[in-house]
Amino acid sequence: MRILLVEDDPSLASGIRLALKPEHFTVDHLKDGVTALAALKEGEPFDAVILDLGLPRMDGIQVLEAVRRQGNRVPILVLTARDAVDDRITGLDSGADDYLTKPFEVAELKARLRALLRRSNGQVNSALECRGIHLDPLTMRVSYQGQLVVLSRRELTLLQEFMTHPGRVFTRDTLTRLVYGWDEDVESNAIEVHVHHLRRKFFPQLIRTLRGIGYVMDKTGQDERP
Repeated sequence: MRILLVEDDPSLASGIRLALKPEHFTVDHLKDGVTALAALKEGEPFDAVILDLGLPRMDGIQVLEAVRRQGNRVPILVLTARDAVDDRITGLDSGADDYLTKPFEVAELKARLRALLRRSNGQVNSALECRGIHLDPLTMRVSYQGQLVVLSRRELTLLQEFMTHPGRVFTRDTLTRLVYGWDEDVESNAIEVHVHHLRRKFFPQLIRTLRGIGYVMDKTGQDERP
């Protein structure tokens, strides 16, 4: 899943990105409110936003209010040193889904982020089930028909996106941003390679190619291995 981190402290941002990497999140980092609002206006496919309030160029509350006025319902976790009750109320009333004050425990940040993502996807239980595949985002264990399947980090991220949104058509560019974010040089056929590996590890009909459009994982279909 792809997370937008808006934080002007480079040391803290680096620490958060490092902490979230084992959770198989793709984290894109921006340092000011104006750039963050522009990215969210352009419809970048973020699953959640971690938003500091004390940002250069545009305050985090202004970003939050503008995003909600646009009708963007992306889950937003406010992360800030403003710990007064009135500040928390302002943040929540402006459209934040959760509020975490600095300093914070990394484990709590991860737990709150997972809870936000579950709620946004209508999940009471975080485990994903689709076409005989079971994926537990908490442990990152994947099984098919009861048998454990070992995936690379990129394969797991891609599978999680498809399983979270079964029936949704993803373009190759969208999948590239979800899996790699902005910060990495990516081979032009990287997504095709990952899709090929997922089909090989599960079954050929797992992901359909819509020629000239993209890829989709259907909710139902032929699941038998050869």
